[in-house]
Parts: sequence; structure tokens; C-alpha cells
Amino acid sequence: MNSDELARYIEATDGIAKPWLLVLLRLSLLQEQRQTMNEETYMADLAELHQTLMGLGEWWVGIEDEVF
Repeated sequence: MNSDELARYIEATDGIAKPWLLVLLRLSLLQEQRQTMNEETYMADLAELHQTLMGLGEWWVGIEDEVF
């Protein structure tokens, strides 16, 4: 699934309120741009994305049925 398809999915399923989907979209966009980026920039962006993902924590605990 490319970033355009993922963005349409997120929009169609009201996924804007699901932070993990937004991180997945950012990762998809980063992967698509990798060929045009230098290695340092790519790694810095990937590290930032990782920090964002880790910052989400275990927000789903207790509401698994609602969000997955």
C-alpha cells in the first residue's frame, strides 16, 4: 500500500484519530522519498519517527476492542 492509498484509507475510516496510522503514513512517505534523500537526512527522519512512535506508549491498553 503506497502513501496515497494509505491516506485514502485513513480518511475513509476516520483514522485521523488513530495515531499509529498517522505514524504509518509518515513512514510510508519517508520510504517513498528515500531514494532522493541523503543517508544522514533519512536516518535522522527515521529516528524522529521512531521517537514519535515510542512516545505513543501503551495508549491502547483497556480499549483494544475499540481501536484494533
